[in-house]
Amino acid sequence: MNRPIRVLVAKVGLDGHDRGAKVIATSLRDAGMEVIYTGLRQTAEMVVNTALQEDVDAIGVSILSGAHNTVFPKILLLMKEKNMNDVLLTGGGIIPDEDMQKLKAQGVGELFPPGTPMHEIADYIRNWVKDNRSF
Repeated sequence: MNRPIRVLVAKVGLDGHDRGAKVIATSLRDAGMEVIYTGLRQTAEMVVNTALQEDVDAIGVSILSGAHNTVFPKILLLMKEKNMNDVLLTGGGIIPDEDMQKLKAQGVGELFPPGTPMHEIADYIRNWVKDNRSF
C-alpha cells in the first residue's frame, strides 16, 4: 500500500463522552494511520458521508450510550447503500458480549471493550485492511 491506512473515528448520537475516542484516534495516528475524528453528536448519515468523502479504509465508532444495537446496523445499511463493501466498520465501548456477537453476525467487525490494548486495535485494523482492501 502506498498510502497510510485512513480511519474515521466517530461518536454517534447523544453520547457526549469522547475521551476514549480521542485516545483511540491518537493511538492509531501514532501507529502510522491517518485519522479523521468527527467530533461529537454525529448522525449515522454524517459518519457514512464523511467516510465516503474521505475515502477511508475503516470506520471506528466509539459508543457508550447503549445505542449500539441501533447505531451499528444503521451505519451498515447506509454503507451497503453506498457500496462501501470494502470498508471496515468496527468500534468499541460499553457493549455486552451477547450484543457484540449479534452485531458481528450482521457484518460489524471486531468490537473492543474498554481496556483493550491499543496495539490490538491497530493490528486488527491493519490486518483487516491488508486482507480486504485492494489498492
